[in-house]
Amino acid sequence: MEEKLQEYARLLVEIGVNIQPGQNLVIACPVECAHFARLCAKAAYAAGCREVIMRWGDDALAREKYLHAAEDVFDTVPAWNQHFYNDYAQEGAAYLAISASDPENLKGVDSSRIIRSQKSSSEALKPFYRLQMQNAFPWCIASIPIPSWAEKVFPGQADAVERLWNAIFAAVRVTGDGTAVEQWRSHLSMLEQRKQKLNDLHFRSLHYRNSLGTDLTIQLPENHLWAAGNSATPKGQDFIANMPTEEIFTAPLREGIDGVVYASLPLSHDGNIVDKFWMKVEQGKIVEVHAQQGEETLRHAVTVDEGASYFGEVALVPYDSPIRNQNILFYNTLFDENAACHLAFGEAYPECIQGGGDMDKEQLKAQGLNDSITHVDFMVGTADLSIVGTTYDGREVPVFVDGNFAL
Repeated sequence: MEEKLQEYARLLVEIGVNIQPGQNLVIACPVECAHFARLCAKAAYAAGCREVIMRWGDDALAREKYLHAAEDVFDTVPAWNQHFYNDYAQEGAAYLAISASDPENLKGVDSSRIIRSQKSSSEALKPFYRLQMQNAFPWCIASIPIPSWAEKVFPGQADAVERLWNAIFAAVRVTGDGTAVEQWRSHLSMLEQRKQKLNDLHFRSLHYRNSLGTDLTIQLPENHLWAAGNSATPKGQDFIANMPTEEIFTAPLREGIDGVVYASLPLSHDGNIVDKFWMKVEQGKIVEVHAQQGEETLRHAVTVDEGASYFGEVALVPYDSPIRNQNILFYNTLFDENAACHLAFGEAYPECIQGGGDMDKEQLKAQGLNDSITHVDFMVGTADLSIVGTTYDGREVPVFVDGNFAL
């Protein structure tokens, strides 16, 4: 087990954020995952990292804060906290987030407190989030088990944490034999080839259909670009934003989506579960949302700001994928989004438009990209998903047939 942990830590440092000699590394991590954070720090220093700076979190304390803190706490962000994130981002420090939490940690919490906290944080940390979306610094989100999350994934199982560890290791291609880094280089090469095919076809629109009821047409900006799991900073430092990643993604035309879309998996959002939900979209805007569970959470999510009711990402993931084939619902978007095609409402990534990294907000809007303080992925892929692309010369090209790539 320890060999796998060390290999995973090296993978996140060497491939995830690709730490460079003399570069600082910020690690955000739950206190329950301290041992793994130490392994990541050790791997970073071995790679020449200047300093590892820790930012600890705790589910229980977060819940207590949302339940009992003074009202004004959720409308402000202390100056020291603003400087912590914004200053390190502006200097180009690498950022590794260990995402591990109870999917229902904030169940029963006043949703207005969550929304206000999200808004104040988004405003105060605007430089951090802007630079992150522009890939101005290397960042990576990964995950390891904690008991409350493992219990949700494997209810009633005494070995739930061990099972979740095994599922995560399989998803990130860690076997303990030291080959993970090379396996990832090969995997990224395959994603790059598919990305190039999509960019060469230069689709005008995509049409989604499946038996759940999805019937959605998505127009793409004329100058759109498809991106794969690996990104690069303006200085050429490669990194992987999500570990694992199976996706190839782009940005939709902000006002160019029409139809109905049904989620294929539950969504864990702001400490609540949203399940069996669907949306009606007109001219890009979400005009109706319905859910059997968590409808209020979903309604709040798509109304955080004006841009939250429009879409920012279109991602293609084959149904026959390593994560989906485990037949596990992770209740964690990092994994579940890589088990199926997904969409995201909210902010679009500048890298998905030609020259986007050098554009300001207004220029990106002029190109048809959405702007928002939020970005929420939800899964739409199924075993019978059909996606047909239409090119600018009117050709119809099957992109997905029966849930998998047809290209």
